[in-house]
Amino acid sequence: MTMQITAAITRDVGRPLEITTLELDDLRPDEVQVRLVATGVCHTDALVRDGILPGSLPVVLGHEGAGVVTAVGARVESVAVGDHVVLGFNSCGVCAQCTAGHPAYCASFPPLNFGGRRQDGSTSLSEAGASVGSHFFGQSSFASFANVAARSVAKVSASVPLELVGPLGCGITTGAGTVLNVLKPAPGSSIVIFGTGAVGDSALLAAVVAECSTIIMVDVVPARLALATELGATHVIDSRHEDAVARVHEITGVGAHYAIDTTGRPGVFRQMVDSLAPQGFAALVGAAAPGTEATVDIGAFLVNSPTVTAVIEGDAVPQTFIPYLVELYEAGRFPFDRLIKTYAFGDINQAFADSESGLTIKPVVVF
Repeated sequence: MTMQITAAITRDVGRPLEITTLELDDLRPDEVQVRLVATGVCHTDALVRDGILPGSLPVVLGHEGAGVVTAVGARVESVAVGDHVVLGFNSCGVCAQCTAGHPAYCASFPPLNFGGRRQDGSTSLSEAGASVGSHFFGQSSFASFANVAARSVAKVSASVPLELVGPLGCGITTGAGTVLNVLKPAPGSSIVIFGTGAVGDSALLAAVVAECSTIIMVDVVPARLALATELGATHVIDSRHEDAVARVHEITGVGAHYAIDTTGRPGVFRQMVDSLAPQGFAALVGAAAPGTEATVDIGAFLVNSPTVTAVIEGDAVPQTFIPYLVELYEAGRFPFDRLIKTYAFGDINQAFADSESGLTIKPVVVF
Protein backbone atom coordinates (compact mmCIF):
# COMPACT_ATOMS: atom_id res chain seq x y z
CA MET A 1 0.00 0.00 0.00
CA THR A 2 1.07 3.59 -0.53
CA MET A 3 2.45 5.46 2.46
CA GLN A 4 3.59 8.89 3.45
CA ILE A 5 7.31 9.30 4.09
CA THR A 6 9.73 12.06 5.03
CA ALA A 7 12.33 12.86 2.40
CA ALA A 8 14.93 15.45 1.43
CA ILE A 9 13.98 16.60 -2.06
CA THR A 10 16.22 18.35 -4.59
CA ARG A 11 13.91 20.73 -6.43
CA ASP A 12 16.27 23.01 -8.36
CA VAL A 13 19.88 22.95 -9.48
CA GLY A 14 22.24 24.32 -6.87
CA ARG A 15 19.58 24.81 -4.22
CA PRO A 16 19.61 23.31 -0.71
CA LEU A 17 17.67 20.11 -0.16
CA GLU A 18 14.19 20.56 1.33
CA ILE A 19 12.75 18.24 3.99
CA THR A 20 9.18 17.43 3.00
CA THR A 21 6.46 14.76 3.02
CA LEU A 22 6.10 12.58 -0.06
CA GLU A 23 3.98 9.62 -1.10
CA LEU A 24 5.72 6.24 -1.58
CA ASP A 25 3.92 3.94 -4.01
CA ASP A 26 3.26 0.20 -3.89
CA LEU A 27 6.19 -2.20 -3.80
CA ARG A 28 6.97 -3.93 -7.11
CA PRO A 29 7.74 -7.67 -7.39
CA ASP A 30 11.48 -7.07 -7.89
CA GLU A 31 11.85 -4.51 -5.11
CA VAL A 32 12.59 -4.40 -1.40
CA GLN A 33 11.05 -1.88 0.97
CA VAL A 34 13.57 -0.55 3.47
CA ARG A 35 13.14 1.59 6.57
CA LEU A 36 16.21 3.79 6.43
CA VAL A 37 18.21 4.16 9.63
CA ALA A 38 21.03 6.24 8.15
CA THR A 39 22.53 7.26 4.84
CA GLY A 40 25.86 8.63 3.76
CA VAL A 41 26.27 11.93 1.94
CA CYS A 42 28.46 11.46 -1.13
CA HIS A 43 30.18 13.85 -3.53
CA THR A 44 28.10 12.33 -6.34
CA ASP A 45 24.91 13.58 -4.66
CA ALA A 46 26.35 17.09 -4.69
CA LEU A 47 27.36 16.79 -8.35
CA VAL A 48 23.78 15.94 -9.32
CA ARG A 49 22.33 18.61 -7.02
CA ASP A 50 24.55 21.19 -8.72
CA GLY A 51 23.82 20.02 -12.26
CA ILE A 52 27.37 18.83 -12.95
CA LEU A 53 26.18 15.27 -13.43
CA PRO A 54 22.83 14.55 -15.10
CA GLY A 55 19.68 14.06 -13.06
CA SER A 56 15.96 14.66 -13.50
CA LEU A 57 14.57 17.22 -11.04
CA PRO A 58 12.79 17.23 -8.70
CA VAL A 59 14.40 14.11 -7.28
CA VAL A 60 15.25 12.43 -4.01
CA LEU A 61 18.97 11.68 -4.04
CA GLY A 62 20.99 9.53 -1.66
CA HIS A 63 22.79 6.30 -2.52
CA GLU A 64 24.54 5.10 0.63
CA GLY A 65 21.54 3.93 2.60
CA ALA A 66 21.44 1.49 5.50
CA GLY A 67 18.32 0.15 7.13
CA VAL A 68 15.96 -2.69 7.88
CA VAL A 69 13.85 -4.59 5.37
CA THR A 70 10.13 -4.07 6.02
CA ALA A 71 8.70 -5.84 2.95
CA VAL A 72 9.91 -7.82 -0.06
CA GLY A 73 8.46 -8.18 -3.54
CA ALA A 74 7.10 -11.49 -4.77
CA ARG A 75 10.21 -12.27 -6.86
CA VAL A 76 12.80 -11.34 -4.23
CA GLU A 77 14.66 -14.18 -2.52
CA SER A 78 17.93 -12.53 -1.52
CA VAL A 79 16.65 -10.86 1.67
CA ALA A 80 13.76 -11.20 4.11
CA VAL A 81 11.77 -8.91 6.37
CA GLY A 82 13.89 -7.88 9.35
CA ASP A 83 17.24 -8.21 7.58
CA HIS A 84 19.78 -5.45 8.04
CA VAL A 85 20.93 -4.15 4.68
CA VAL A 86 23.26 -1.68 2.99
CA LEU A 87 22.11 -0.15 -0.29
CA GLY A 88 24.50 0.09 -3.22
CA PHE A 89 24.27 0.83 -6.93
CA ASN A 90 21.80 -0.77 -9.33
CA SER A 91 22.50 -3.01 -12.33
CA CYS A 92 20.49 -5.04 -14.82
CA GLY A 93 21.94 -8.45 -13.96
CA VAL A 94 21.69 -9.81 -17.51
CA CYS A 95 24.18 -7.91 -19.70
CA ALA A 96 27.65 -9.25 -20.48
CA GLN A 97 29.32 -7.15 -17.78
CA CYS A 98 26.85 -8.12 -15.07
CA THR A 99 27.02 -11.83 -15.85
CA ALA A 100 30.84 -11.63 -15.86
CA GLY A 101 30.80 -10.27 -12.30
CA HIS A 102 31.35 -6.59 -13.11
CA PRO A 103 27.95 -4.97 -12.41
CA ALA A 104 29.48 -1.50 -11.97
CA TYR A 105 30.02 -1.55 -15.74
CA CYS A 106 26.46 -2.62 -16.50
CA ALA A 107 25.32 -1.65 -19.99
CA SER A 108 22.35 0.10 -18.38
CA PHE A 109 24.27 1.79 -15.56
CA PRO A 110 23.45 5.43 -16.50
CA PRO A 111 19.65 5.09 -16.75
CA LEU A 112 19.40 2.69 -13.81
CA ASN A 113 21.41 4.90 -11.47
CA PHE A 114 20.88 8.45 -12.75
CA GLY A 115 17.56 8.19 -14.59
CA GLY A 116 15.37 9.02 -11.60
CA ARG A 117 12.81 6.32 -12.35
CA ARG A 118 12.23 2.61 -12.77
CA GLN A 119 12.99 0.84 -16.05
CA ASP A 120 9.30 1.03 -16.96
CA GLY A 121 9.39 4.83 -16.62
CA SER A 122 7.49 5.05 -13.34
CA THR A 123 8.68 6.70 -10.14
CA SER A 124 8.00 5.43 -6.64
CA LEU A 125 7.62 8.94 -5.23
CA SER A 126 5.05 11.67 -5.74
CA GLU A 127 3.95 14.97 -4.23
CA ALA A 128 0.38 16.19 -4.54
CA GLY A 129 -0.07 13.83 -7.45
CA ALA A 130 3.05 15.00 -9.33
CA SER A 131 5.90 12.57 -9.92
CA VAL A 132 9.17 13.04 -8.03
CA GLY A 133 12.37 11.39 -9.23
CA SER A 134 13.18 8.19 -7.35
CA HIS A 135 15.47 5.14 -7.58
CA PHE A 136 18.65 7.21 -7.59
CA PHE A 137 21.23 4.41 -7.70
CA GLY A 138 18.21 2.14 -7.35
CA GLN A 139 17.38 3.56 -3.90
CA SER A 140 16.97 7.34 -3.26
CA SER A 141 17.99 6.92 0.36
CA PHE A 142 17.46 10.53 1.51
CA ALA A 143 14.09 9.33 2.78
CA SER A 144 12.64 7.56 5.80
CA PHE A 145 11.47 4.63 3.61
CA ALA A 146 12.37 3.56 0.07
CA ASN A 147 11.26 0.96 -2.44
CA VAL A 148 14.63 -0.26 -3.61
CA ALA A 149 15.72 -2.31 -6.60
CA ALA A 150 16.64 -5.76 -5.26
CA ARG A 151 20.03 -5.67 -7.00
CA SER A 152 20.92 -2.60 -4.93
CA VAL A 153 20.51 -4.49 -1.65
CA ALA A 154 23.31 -6.21 0.29
CA LYS A 155 22.53 -8.06 3.52
CA VAL A 156 24.92 -7.38 6.40
CA SER A 157 25.44 -8.70 9.89
CA ALA A 158 22.96 -7.38 12.45
CA SER A 159 25.88 -6.95 14.87
CA VAL A 160 27.31 -3.92 13.06
CA PRO A 161 25.65 -0.52 13.72
CA LEU A 162 23.50 0.61 10.81
CA GLU A 163 24.49 4.20 11.64
CA LEU A 164 27.98 3.34 10.32
CA VAL A 165 27.65 1.07 7.33
CA GLY A 166 25.74 3.15 4.76
CA PRO A 167 28.91 4.60 3.16
CA LEU A 168 29.95 1.06 2.28
CA GLY A 169 27.33 1.37 -0.46
CA CYS A 170 29.45 3.74 -2.55
CA GLY A 171 32.38 5.87 -1.37
CA ILE A 172 34.12 3.41 0.89
CA THR A 173 33.55 0.50 -1.49
CA THR A 174 34.97 2.65 -4.30
CA GLY A 175 38.24 3.30 -2.48
CA ALA A 176 38.69 -0.15 -0.98
CA GLY A 177 37.54 -1.98 -4.10
CA THR A 178 39.93 -0.05 -6.32
CA VAL A 179 42.80 -1.41 -4.24
CA LEU A 180 41.56 -4.91 -3.47
CA ASN A 181 39.62 -5.73 -6.65
CA VAL A 182 41.51 -3.86 -9.37
CA LEU A 183 45.05 -2.84 -8.44
CA LYS A 184 45.60 -5.88 -6.20
CA PRO A 185 48.97 -4.68 -4.90
CA ALA A 186 51.50 -7.29 -3.88
CA PRO A 187 52.61 -7.34 -0.23
CA GLY A 188 55.60 -5.08 0.22
CA SER A 189 54.71 -2.84 -2.73
CA SER A 190 54.33 0.96 -2.79
CA ILE A 191 51.20 3.00 -3.47
CA VAL A 192 50.47 6.72 -3.65
CA ILE A 193 46.93 8.01 -3.16
CA PHE A 194 45.98 11.54 -4.14
CA GLY A 195 43.19 12.87 -1.93
CA THR A 196 42.35 12.03 1.68
CA GLY A 197 38.58 12.14 1.50
CA ALA A 198 36.40 9.12 2.16
CA VAL A 199 37.46 7.37 -1.06
CA GLY A 200 41.16 8.06 -0.58
CA ASP A 201 41.20 7.06 3.07
CA SER A 202 39.26 3.89 2.27
CA ALA A 203 41.91 3.07 -0.32
CA LEU A 204 44.52 3.69 2.37
CA LEU A 205 42.79 1.27 4.75
CA ALA A 206 42.64 -1.31 1.97
CA ALA A 207 46.34 -0.81 1.20
CA VAL A 208 47.05 -1.64 4.84
CA VAL A 209 44.95 -4.80 4.48
CA ALA A 210 46.92 -5.65 1.31
CA GLU A 211 50.18 -5.23 3.27
CA CYS A 212 51.68 -2.49 1.14
CA SER A 213 54.93 -1.45 2.79
CA THR A 214 54.96 2.13 1.47
CA ILE A 215 51.68 4.04 1.55
CA ILE A 216 51.93 7.69 0.51
CA MET A 217 48.99 10.08 0.92
CA VAL A 218 48.86 13.44 -0.86
CA ASP A 219 46.54 16.32 0.08
CA VAL A 220 46.47 20.02 0.98
CA VAL A 221 44.69 19.76 4.36
CA PRO A 222 47.14 19.17 7.25
CA ALA A 223 44.51 17.70 9.60
CA ARG A 224 43.53 15.11 7.01
CA LEU A 225 47.17 14.20 6.42
CA ALA A 226 47.60 13.76 10.16
CA LEU A 227 44.62 11.39 10.26
CA ALA A 228 46.06 9.48 7.29
CA THR A 229 49.20 8.87 9.32
CA GLU A 230 47.09 7.51 12.17
CA LEU A 231 45.27 5.21 9.72
CA GLY A 232 48.48 3.66 8.42
CA ALA A 233 50.12 5.98 5.89
CA THR A 234 53.89 5.63 5.99
CA HIS A 235 54.42 9.03 4.34
CA VAL A 236 52.27 12.12 3.75
CA ILE A 237 52.82 14.96 1.29
CA ASP A 238 51.31 18.43 1.58
CA SER A 239 51.21 19.37 -2.08
CA ARG A 240 50.75 23.06 -1.25
CA HIS A 241 54.37 23.18 -0.14
CA GLU A 242 56.02 20.17 -1.79
CA ASP A 243 56.38 18.83 -5.31
CA ALA A 244 54.32 15.67 -4.94
CA VAL A 245 55.85 13.85 -7.91
CA ALA A 246 59.40 14.59 -6.83
CA ARG A 247 58.66 13.51 -3.27
CA VAL A 248 57.10 10.21 -4.39
CA HIS A 249 60.20 9.42 -6.44
CA GLU A 250 62.43 10.45 -3.54
CA ILE A 251 60.53 8.19 -1.12
CA THR A 252 60.33 5.17 -3.41
CA GLY A 253 63.52 5.52 -5.44
CA VAL A 254 61.88 4.59 -8.76
CA GLY A 255 58.30 5.79 -8.38
CA ALA A 256 55.26 4.11 -6.90
CA HIS A 257 54.16 0.67 -8.04
CA TYR A 258 50.51 1.76 -7.77
CA ALA A 259 48.69 5.11 -7.73
CA ILE A 260 45.14 6.40 -7.34
CA ASP A 261 43.62 9.79 -8.15
CA THR A 262 40.44 10.37 -6.15
CA THR A 263 40.06 14.03 -7.16
CA GLY A 264 39.24 13.99 -10.89
CA ARG A 265 41.35 17.13 -11.34
CA PRO A 266 43.47 17.27 -14.51
CA GLY A 267 46.62 18.43 -12.72
CA VAL A 268 46.33 15.70 -10.11
CA PHE A 269 45.70 13.08 -12.80
CA ARG A 270 49.00 14.13 -14.40
CA GLN A 271 50.76 13.89 -11.04
CA MET A 272 49.36 10.38 -10.56
CA VAL A 273 50.76 9.24 -13.91
CA ASP A 274 54.12 10.94 -13.39
CA SER A 275 54.48 9.39 -9.92
CA LEU A 276 54.49 5.83 -11.23
CA ALA A 277 57.45 3.50 -11.47
CA PRO A 278 58.11 1.84 -14.85
CA GLN A 279 55.15 -0.43 -15.68
CA GLY A 280 53.27 0.95 -12.68
CA PHE A 281 49.50 0.63 -12.38
CA ALA A 282 47.26 3.66 -11.77
CA ALA A 283 43.52 4.13 -11.32
CA LEU A 284 41.35 7.20 -11.71
CA VAL A 285 38.27 7.15 -9.46
CA GLY A 286 37.47 10.87 -9.09
CA ALA A 287 34.49 12.23 -11.01
CA ALA A 288 34.70 15.41 -13.08
CA ALA A 289 32.40 17.52 -15.21
CA PRO A 290 31.80 16.27 -18.76
CA GLY A 291 34.44 17.63 -21.11
CA THR A 292 37.22 17.73 -18.50
CA GLU A 293 40.52 16.78 -20.13
CA ALA A 294 43.98 15.90 -18.83
CA THR A 295 47.34 15.63 -20.58
CA VAL A 296 50.33 13.30 -20.29
CA ASP A 297 53.90 13.51 -21.52
CA ILE A 298 53.78 11.04 -24.42
CA GLY A 299 57.52 10.43 -24.40
CA ALA A 300 57.72 9.72 -20.70
CA PHE A 301 54.54 7.67 -20.92
CA LEU A 302 56.07 5.44 -23.58
CA VAL A 303 59.32 5.01 -21.69
CA ASN A 304 57.59 4.08 -18.42
CA SER A 305 54.78 2.13 -20.13
CA PRO A 306 52.35 2.37 -17.21
CA THR A 307 48.87 0.91 -17.09
CA VAL A 308 46.25 3.59 -16.41
CA THR A 309 42.62 2.67 -15.87
CA ALA A 310 39.45 4.10 -14.39
CA VAL A 311 37.36 2.36 -11.75
CA ILE A 312 33.66 2.69 -10.98
CA GLU A 313 32.30 1.59 -7.59
CA GLY A 314 35.47 -0.35 -6.85
CA ASP A 315 34.53 -2.90 -9.55
CA ALA A 316 32.66 -4.61 -6.72
CA VAL A 317 29.70 -6.94 -6.44
CA PRO A 318 27.87 -5.23 -3.54
CA GLN A 319 26.26 -8.42 -2.22
CA THR A 320 29.67 -10.00 -1.55
CA PHE A 321 32.10 -7.10 -1.18
CA ILE A 322 30.11 -5.06 1.34
CA PRO A 323 29.75 -8.00 3.79
CA TYR A 324 33.50 -8.65 3.33
CA LEU A 325 34.31 -5.08 4.39
CA VAL A 326 32.00 -5.49 7.38
CA GLU A 327 33.92 -8.65 8.36
CA LEU A 328 37.21 -6.75 8.10
CA TYR A 329 35.76 -3.95 10.23
CA GLU A 330 34.52 -6.31 12.93
CA ALA A 331 37.95 -7.98 12.95
CA GLY A 332 39.56 -4.59 13.62
CA ARG A 333 41.31 -4.52 10.23
CA PHE A 334 39.25 -1.86 8.43
CA PRO A 335 38.41 1.01 10.85
CA PHE A 336 36.34 3.07 8.43
CA ASP A 337 34.33 4.40 11.37
CA ARG A 338 37.23 6.82 11.93
CA LEU A 339 36.08 8.69 8.82
CA ILE A 340 32.45 9.18 9.84
CA LYS A 341 30.60 12.01 11.53
CA THR A 342 26.85 11.70 12.05
CA TYR A 343 24.21 14.39 11.58
CA ALA A 344 20.49 14.53 12.27
CA PHE A 345 18.46 14.13 9.08
CA GLY A 346 17.18 17.68 9.48
CA ASP A 347 20.79 18.90 9.24
CA ILE A 348 21.43 17.28 5.87
CA ASN A 349 22.39 20.55 4.19
CA GLN A 350 24.96 21.18 6.90
CA ALA A 351 26.33 17.70 6.23
CA PHE A 352 26.77 18.65 2.56
CA ALA A 353 28.44 21.93 3.52
CA ASP A 354 30.84 20.27 5.94
CA SER A 355 31.79 17.69 3.33
CA GLU A 356 32.47 20.35 0.71
CA SER A 357 34.55 22.47 3.09
CA GLY A 358 36.63 19.47 4.15
CA LEU A 359 35.49 19.71 7.76
CA THR A 360 33.96 16.21 7.63
CA ILE A 361 35.42 13.33 5.66
CA LYS A 362 32.25 11.21 5.45
CA PRO A 363 28.98 12.68 6.72
CA VAL A 364 26.19 10.27 7.61
CA VAL A 365 22.68 11.51 8.32
CA VAL A 366 20.68 9.50 10.83
CA PHE A 367 16.87 9.22 10.84
